[in-house]
Amino acid sequence: MRKRYLWSYDISDDKRRDKVFKTLCDHGDHVQFSVFFCELSTRELIELRSTLDAELHHGEDQLLILDLGPAARSLTECLEVLGKPYKPPGRCLVV
Repeated sequence: MRKRYLWSYDISDDKRRDKVFKTLCDHGDHVQFSVFFCELSTRELIELRSTLDAELHHGEDQLLILDLGPAARSLTECLEVLGKPYKPPGRCLVV
């Protein structure tokens, strides 16, 4: 079962921040400056968490992971937006 997660980071070093950004881009949708939505299996979550944990400086950086529940549930059902509407990025299948 896949679940949806919200990831948010606060990383002071440009090099570490770029690595975290690129890694999260490979696993989810970039929705705001340092915020991503990712739909992951349990295995993918463990692997991504481990990869990112190795990139962080634990005394300076912070990475928050919020479990939003099953991915089968529509994001619009559990997302409330104030102000500018959220528009999910378009996805296309490349074969």
